Amino acid sequence: MTEFDYDFFVIGGGSGGVRAARLAAGMGKRVAIAEEYRYGGTCVIRGCVPKKLFVYASHFSEEFEDAAGFGWKVGESHFDWNTLIANKDREIARLEGLYRKGLSNAGAEIFDSRAELVDQHHVRILSTNQVVSADKILIAVGGRVSDAGDLEGREHTITSNEAFHLETLPKSILIAGGGYIAVEFANIFHGLGVETTLIYRGPEILKNFDMDLRRTLHRTMEEKGIRVLCSELITHVVRSADDRLDVTTSGGKNLKVDEVMLALGRTPNTESLGLESAGVETDAVGAVIVDDYMRTNVENIYAVGDVTNRVQLTPVAIHEAMCIVDTVFRDKPTRPDHDMIATAVFSQPEIGTVGFSEDAAVQKFEELEIYSATFRPMKHTLSGRQEKMITKLVVNAADRRVVGAHILGPDAGELAQVLAIALKAGCTKDDFDRTMAVHPTAAEELVTMYQPSYRVRNGERVE
Repeated sequence: MTEFDYDFFVIGGGSGGVRAARLAAGMGKRVAIAEEYRYGGTCVIRGCVPKKLFVYASHFSEEFEDAAGFGWKVGESHFDWNTLIANKDREIARLEGLYRKGLSNAGAEIFDSRAELVDQHHVRILSTNQVVSADKILIAVGGRVSDAGDLEGREHTITSNEAFHLETLPKSILIAGGGYIAVEFANIFHGLGVETTLIYRGPEILKNFDMDLRRTLHRTMEEKGIRVLCSELITHVVRSADDRLDVTTSGGKNLKVDEVMLALGRTPNTESLGLESAGVETDAVGAVIVDDYMRTNVENIYAVGDVTNRVQLTPVAIHEAMCIVDTVFRDKPTRPDHDMIATAVFSQPEIGTVGFSEDAAVQKFEELEIYSATFRPMKHTLSGRQEKMITKLVVNAADRRVVGAHILGPDAGELAQVLAIALKAGCTKDDFDRTMAVHPTAAEELVTMYQPSYRVRNGERVE
């Protein structure tokens, strides 16, 4: 039997890679993990976590405004960007330390280096040019920000990576994209007092989310003062003499802003990883191709998370990592369950969703019952804010199962997590109906919509 240096070598220290390495090491396996930047990956270092901290910061401008309706007299406020950046950096450093500590305590060997495949069982540690062998290898290198192709003036733009480290808060910004990152940063910068424009090539923001929520969020953002340009894109960016940016759009608009941020999606981070040397197959966009058990075409090499370009969410990568440990080291073959994954968009107002949107459900089910309520949250009644909240359930009429739940409003992400349990369990609309409401809450609408707002039969809406 061939003796390897390690039982398990993990390339990539993001959430998925760290979880797999820590669990395997905790079982007594000889484990090593390599990361070229910082442990924690996109989510912890330059994604979900710092973004959510920015979201919290951006909420206070509206909270100060709303306080007056409840009798509070709030004095003059001042936002300091550098304080937010410093405190954010301190928290990210703390979290990275915890990731390292978890790996170390479990017994994993940590390499602060890029690692690349040499062949099926060998990995090169680039910082030392050391080549080590491993029985099993996991590719968990995530994704990188997609480039802007042939955009003229690309060198004058930033991405979300740089947005977390700007030396000064811009007075104005143009954000290109219509997905999570673009929409969330548009709301963040606006909430921090930045004149914000969002430009997106598609007809409506947040593709694949429920259309009622997309349209209402779009309208609400515009009412707040965010300029939203759909069916349009940036054609070129020029640095002007005053050090600001002159931007031309496909619609013939000329915009002058301090920063242009590109949020055009993410690409699997597989370039120069040595996949060809090991014989690992990738698809047209560079994603590692895996089977139901996250195994590549090379029997001892696995991949999880964004590098597979399936579901680009941190909890999915973690779940897949746990399944790999069960499959490889516990002799318990386990496939990840990608059905009914809850997700949230931390816009203002927030979106929380799980299951089928109405448009997606129409393609799968012959007849639907749609339950929807639009109302002003109780908090806004005294503040005077006109912002609306939506709760929506998509029900398969044949068996009354709730196949989609969608919320736009305060704490929508928190509600989506709880709803995911119910939908995962296969709860029916009757189960919702016989559940007692918690009053007064916005969430009680989910269990008090007794009559369908309308039906959809064979793709056609029936009132």
